[in-house]
Amino acid sequence: MNKICNTAMSIALLSVLSASAIAADFDDTARVVRVSPQIEQFNQPHQECHTEYVQSQRQERGIGGSIIGGLAGGLLGNQVGGGSGRTAATAAGAIAGAIVGDRVDNNNQQPSEQAVRQCRNVDNWQSRTNGYAVTYEYNGRTYTSVMPYDPGERVRLRVSLNPRN
Repeated sequence: MNKICNTAMSIALLSVLSASAIAADFDDTARVVRVSPQIEQFNQPHQECHTEYVQSQRQERGIGGSIIGGLAGGLLGNQVGGGSGRTAATAAGAIAGAIVGDRVDNNNQQPSEQAVRQCRNVDNWQSRTNGYAVTYEYNGRTYTSVMPYDPGERVRLRVSLNPRN
């Protein structure tokens, strides 16, 4: 009985070993039929800036011209006429002097240039190759695989043969 068991185990072991002996892996090459780059487009926006110079008027109005013009006009008006006419001429001279002094002081302002920075986002589309779709023929059949590189005219293959169960 022990001998029969050993024989059966030997036969089973031999059948397993013979099946794995039939399975084979080997290297071969195949003819490349077509290679198509797999291209991805992506946007990498960036900011473009430039400086513009804008003319601006001074917004602050001075009162020095009005005061000096009013005093000068009042003195000149006081020199004209007599009595109540003198008072009216002084008042009219002060008013006219203040108006002229204000215009002279505030209308002769030189415009100033002010630097203004202008920025905007600009699209920046770029392309990159993510791999290659390689179509090749092997043993009369056509296959397609995506590879990280262009293999050229021939592609190396790792062929694995296994028996069908």
